[in-house]
Amino acid sequence: MAKFKKKTKADTNIPTSALPDIIFMLLFFFMVTTVLREQEILVEQKIPQATQLQKLQKKTLISYLYLGKPKNPALYGQEPRIQANDVLINTTDIVQWVNQEKDKLSEAERDQITISLKADKEVKMGPVSDIQFELREADARKLMYASVGKVQD
Repeated sequence: MAKFKKKTKADTNIPTSALPDIIFMLLFFFMVTTVLREQEILVEQKIPQATQLQKLQKKTLISYLYLGKPKNPALYGQEPRIQANDVLINTTDIVQWVNQEKDKLSEAERDQITISLKADKEVKMGPVSDIQFELREADARKLMYASVGKVQD
């Protein structure tokens, strides 16, 4: 009878040829799913605190207006400015901006649009009143004032 030899040497090489593919798939996945900041804020934002807060459920119906002093006063001046999306606008342009925001929504949701006003706490009430008047003219009746958090008693 013939003797059979046992192979005691095991193959310890781990195949790494698919490793770059896996790394690139993970990289692509995280690049696609990461949400980046949608807008660059061009005005100063020190949001005041509130005494009563209410959280909204459907955030797709919210459009944001920012009110504050420009971060670049040499270019935009010292007076408080209104920022809608990525541009600075005047109070006379608010009606046109609201109509553009309504056009982005479906027909059933157009009357449910909510405008969130993020005003700097150093801004006087005059520009806020002007914005309120223009929003009434644009038939945007739901106005929300953004705040940081509740005031501690």
